[in-house]
Amino acid sequence: MPAIGVLTLEIHVEDSHSLKEKRHVVKSLKDRLRERFNVAVAEIDYLDSWQHAVVAAVTVSKDRVHAEQILQAVDKHAAGLLGGALAGSNIEWL
Repeated sequence: MPAIGVLTLEIHVEDSHSLKEKRHVVKSLKDRLRERFNVAVAEIDYLDSWQHAVVAAVTVSKDRVHAEQILQAVDKHAAGLLGGALAGSNIEWL
């Protein structure tokens, strides 16, 4: 059965002093995740905040096991890229 998984990443960009600085961090993350894992990625919350962002990565797969492997790899990679800026993450299934 096909599975749709959504990984939500909560990000706190402490050193950001403008939307431009935050968007640079978010855009870099989105581009890297898209390129490496072929997932759809979008900033979905705190669009006008200088230091907070919520980014969602979505994958569709033929089965849930494969989708979960992809999203766990995305989560691990994002944690490596963001370090302490990653405030939390969550996987949901649609």
